[in-house]
Amino acid sequence: MSANGSKIVISLGGSLIAPPEGVDTVFLSRFRGLLARHVRQGRRFVVVCGGGAVCRSYQQAASRMVKATRDQLDNIGIKATLLNAQLVRTVFGKLADDRVVTDPRVSLRRKAPVIIGAGWLPGCSSDHDAILLARQFGAGTLINFSNIPYVYDRDPRKYPQAKPLLKLTWTEFRRRFGGRWRPGLNSPFDPVAARAAQKAGIKVVVADGRDLANIDHIISGRPFRGSVIG
Repeated sequence: MSANGSKIVISLGGSLIAPPEGVDTVFLSRFRGLLARHVRQGRRFVVVCGGGAVCRSYQQAASRMVKATRDQLDNIGIKATLLNAQLVRTVFGKLADDRVVTDPRVSLRRKAPVIIGAGWLPGCSSDHDAILLARQFGAGTLINFSNIPYVYDRDPRKYPQAKPLLKLTWTEFRRRFGGRWRPGLNSPFDPVAARAAQKAGIKVVVADGRDLANIDHIISGRPFRGSVIG
């Protein structure tokens, strides 16, 4: 199974854009170069940006000072995704449409080969917005890039013996990782997005976005390292 096709939707984890140590300019430059090469081959992209460390830092700061509601924390996260998206859109220059998509219901009929998106409403992560955009864009597969190479049976940061799960159905994934959304949730894929993906019949590839060669393989339809859900 691959994500090979002319229309590709990527959910780009904020941890790749701006990890705790600061904006990863090397990654963003290389990522832009990779997508530019695929654009020359006739592919079009929607890239939805997550909030990552910026999001969690601001949410944690708010929670230390006041008893913030879930929606208040989510709105902080949404603004963090917009900040990251504006940065990525700027990095892509003329390749990208001038407008960052903040509402997945808007038309994606735009001339630019790359469209950048951000979060939309409280109650879910940008993964959910990426699923809605994939459905509208006509993409049957969403590529989810973060700083983990696979979906694991347990959190690999806590359990070194955690085993990678290379292929799961949505039913299996939701049984393991279902539950409810909460602001700043660190999950292989947002549970709200998982429900939407299952309903829409969209497959999700989970892979380490820091491995640019592997990203190239996924986009090109070649064998790759990662997990497939759906």
